[in-house]
Amino acid sequence: MNAQDYGVITAPDTVRIERTLPGPIERVWAYLTEPAKRATWLAGGSIDFSPGAAMALTFHNNKLTSSDDSPPPKYEKYGGEITMAAHVIACEPPHLFSHTWSEGNGESSQVQFELTPRGDKVHLVVTHRRLPNRKEMLSVSGGWHVHLDILAARLEGREPPRLWRSLARLETEYDQRIPRA
Repeated sequence: MNAQDYGVITAPDTVRIERTLPGPIERVWAYLTEPAKRATWLAGGSIDFSPGAAMALTFHNNKLTSSDDSPPPKYEKYGGEITMAAHVIACEPPHLFSHTWSEGNGESSQVQFELTPRGDKVHLVVTHRRLPNRKEMLSVSGGWHVHLDILAARLEGREPPRLWRSLARLETEYDQRIPRA
């Protein structure tokens, strides 16, 4: 794994993670916004692209990758079907999409996807803001890392890494990379 694959802390409550993916940009955009394609690497669910519109992210984490381990105890409740309410913040196809995250847990955080074409590749930047504490930063960093690895594998036509096995390893690695307060 390359050092540039890891997320970076850009503010006390913000992590940014980048990937270069096979294009074209419209294809990557489809994997970010079309529920059936998004479900292959993150979560399906309904979406209306109008700013302020409600959307749902329906996760099936145990079904994302084959021959995976069971979820670690702290993520056991996320193994089955989980639906998370969110709202669209901005949508500028095919370059920018942002929405809230974890609205049911009190104060929501925010996720932003930025796409930039680079020849036949696409540069994807995911920025997750308003994370309340280091524990959430570790979880989000490892989670986005493995979900983006799954997305890259899907776009490249190869077998994706196992979600739960990868997440457990990545959280340990992020624990060493993210400074303690």
